[in-house]
Amino acid sequence: MSPNSHHRLKFVAGADAFGCALKDTLVSHLRSLDIEVEDLGTDNHYSTGEKIGLIVSSATDSSETEIRGLVACGTGVGVSIFANKFPGVYAATCLTPSDAVNARSINNCNVIAFSGMSSSPETAIETLDNFLNTPFKSPCPASDSKPWPDNIQSFLDKSISEMSKIGTNPNPNTPISSNSCSICNLAAGREFSPVEIMPGAFMKIVRESPTSAVVRFTAGSIEPAHHHTHGHDVVVMKGRKIVWNLSKSERFELSVGDFLFTAAGDVHRVKYVEDTEFFIRWDGDWDIQLDEDLATAAANMEKEA
Repeated sequence: MSPNSHHRLKFVAGADAFGCALKDTLVSHLRSLDIEVEDLGTDNHYSTGEKIGLIVSSATDSSETEIRGLVACGTGVGVSIFANKFPGVYAATCLTPSDAVNARSINNCNVIAFSGMSSSPETAIETLDNFLNTPFKSPCPASDSKPWPDNIQSFLDKSISEMSKIGTNPNPNTPISSNSCSICNLAAGREFSPVEIMPGAFMKIVRESPTSAVVRFTAGSIEPAHHHTHGHDVVVMKGRKIVWNLSKSERFELSVGDFLFTAAGDVHRVKYVEDTEFFIRWDGDWDIQLDEDLATAAANMEKEA
């Protein structure tokens, strides 16, 4: 390897306390190759992975210098997970030199994660060298070190552009905020059907038995007391709702990101404080048995208020 072979390459490096010694060794190795390194030092694995993922994600394609990341923690798994939260980041935990060749060849990996607890300095340096010198789509151990067949080569040719679309809006006419979740994105553009016995409710069933659905309620809507044959899980994606479990005398106020499980047969009443959208999964077929009418539910809620 010539000293100037990576003059257009820059690394951003960081580690937690379990990976800092190995990170320091690898930073020294990169600098010995005349590769620029920005060393962020030592932090907890969450902060380290987040910082490096953000920097690599923010690097523009028009930059004359390619930015890659190097992270290390106890196992190399946590830091790669956090780095991968950012678009355009392809982080992989590489425990062997072959891992690095595969990660670069197949996934165009731009962040490499190391295990400070299980990787020796010698193995880690060899792994890093492979990460530096392996081009995307080149023969690798996964291809038995032979050129990829045409069908795999075609897949690799399209993979980077297709991966970059993950998380983008599938329906340009339906705006999605930059911090919307994957379930919200999947629901965009789908047709929702009114729930006849629940005014203000709209539902799109996405899987049958066990049933999964995305449900929308307009602000001010009420679900009269009712129960289901099967238990169900709810995750709120938008808005705010209040659930009264009348069987257990419990009250829950749920907002974005909150989860609630309601057991089979539990009678519950719901009020929607805002326009609300949630993902729901029943353990079996969808069904509903009303235990009161809408007028009675509204009167009971006024008493409770």
